[in-house]
Amino acid sequence: MKTIPQGNWPTKRLRFVTRRQDAVERKRLLARASQVSFLPMEAIGEDGHFDPSCLRDIDDVRTGYSEFFDGDVVIAKITPCFENGKGALVRELMGGVGFGTTELHVLTPSPEIDGRFLYYVTMSAAFRQLGEAQMTGAAGQKRVPEEFIRNYKTPIPPVPKQQAIVGFLDGEIARLDALVDAKEQFLKLLTERRAASDANIILRGTDPNAKLRECDASWLDRIPEGWDVRRLAWLFRERDERSEPNLPLLEVSINSGVTLRELTDDRIESVAADFNTYKIARKGDVVFNKMRMWQGAVGVAPQDGLVSPDYVVAAPTGELSTDYAGLLFRTSVFSAECARRSHGIVWDRLRLYWEGFRDIVVPLPPLAVQSKVVASIKAEASKFDAMRSATETTIALLKERRSVLIYEAVNGQIAVGSTA
Repeated sequence: MKTIPQGNWPTKRLRFVTRRQDAVERKRLLARASQVSFLPMEAIGEDGHFDPSCLRDIDDVRTGYSEFFDGDVVIAKITPCFENGKGALVRELMGGVGFGTTELHVLTPSPEIDGRFLYYVTMSAAFRQLGEAQMTGAAGQKRVPEEFIRNYKTPIPPVPKQQAIVGFLDGEIARLDALVDAKEQFLKLLTERRAASDANIILRGTDPNAKLRECDASWLDRIPEGWDVRRLAWLFRERDERSEPNLPLLEVSINSGVTLRELTDDRIESVAADFNTYKIARKGDVVFNKMRMWQGAVGVAPQDGLVSPDYVVAAPTGELSTDYAGLLFRTSVFSAECARRSHGIVWDRLRLYWEGFRDIVVPLPPLAVQSKVVASIKAEASKFDAMRSATETTIALLKERRSVLIYEAVNGQIAVGSTA
C-alpha cells in the first residue's frame, strides 16, 4: 500500500461538514408520516447494519426520542456501545423518518461530505479512541459529549474521492466481515461438536466398542453393559445447613458452573445481614439454581462457601464421583429431563425442587470408568480450547485490521483511484 499526500485535502471539524436537517423538508416529512421507523439500541449493529422494521405511531415518539431522517449518520453515545462501534448510515426508513433511543448522536451530512464517508470517519480507530478518552459521567453511564463530535478534525477530500474511498472500503470491509462470520460460524460448530462429543463420552464411556444394553431410565436410551443405574436419592442427600456467615460466597451460572462470587465492599454490606440465611455448600457438593437447572445452571463447589437460599445443595454419598456428576448434570439430555420434572406456570419460571431432582434415574458407571471419563473429557477440552483460542485470536486480528483499514483509507494513507 502506498501513502498518498494529503496536501490537497483540507482538514475540517465535523461541525463544518454537517448541518441541521432542512426545516421545510423536515416539516414536510413529519407532516406526511403516520408511522415511523423506531431504533432501540439493540436494533443498531456494530458493523453499520441496522433494523428499520420496528415501527411506531409518530404521535407516540414525537417527544423524548432522537429524531433522524434518511441519509443521517447515527452514533451511539453511551459506553460500551460507543466503544463497540454501534452506529449506521440510516436509509430506507419508513416514510424517510426515524426515531430512536436518546443515546444517539445524529449527524446530517452537508453537500461537502458523502454520508457513507462520514459514517466511515465515525467508525475509524482514531475517532473511537479519542471519543472514549473524552467521555464524561459516572462509571457505566459515561457518554461521548456532542462537542467532541462537532469538533473532531478529519481530512475532507473532494466528494468524488470520498466516493472512491467508500467503494474501496465497502468491498474490503465486506471481505473482512465475511472472514469474521466464517470464523464465528466455525466457533459455533466447534462448540456444538464439543458438546456432542462430551455427551457421548459421559453417557457411553471411553470404549467405542462397548456393548450397550437397555435401561429403565427413558431419557438415557442405552448404556454400556457393566454400568448400573440409580435414583439420585441414593447417590445424594440434601444439605440444608446455615449459620456460617464468614464463609466466602459462591454462585452458580449456566456457563461456568459454581464459582467464587466477586462483590464490591458496598454490595457485601448490602447483603451481609442475610448471610446467616445462606446455605452452606461443602467442597465437592453439587449446587444448582432451582430456576435455571433446566438450562444447565449446576456445578460442583470448588471450596466450602455460602450459596443463595434459593439454590439446592446436594451432598454426595460416595458411589458417584462429583467430577463425573458435574459433567453428567450439564449434558443437554439431563437438562431436558430436569425441565420435564420442573414446575411453573411459564417456561422461564420453571423450578426444579429437591423432590424432583432426587427421583431422576442416572447412569452409574464403575468408579474406574468414571475416572477415565473425567480424564478423557479434560484431554478433549484442552484440544478444543486451543482451537477456540486460536480462532478467537484470528477474529480479533481481523476486526483490528478492519478498524485500521478504515482509518488509513479516510485519512488518505491508501492509494484509492486517483491521488487528487
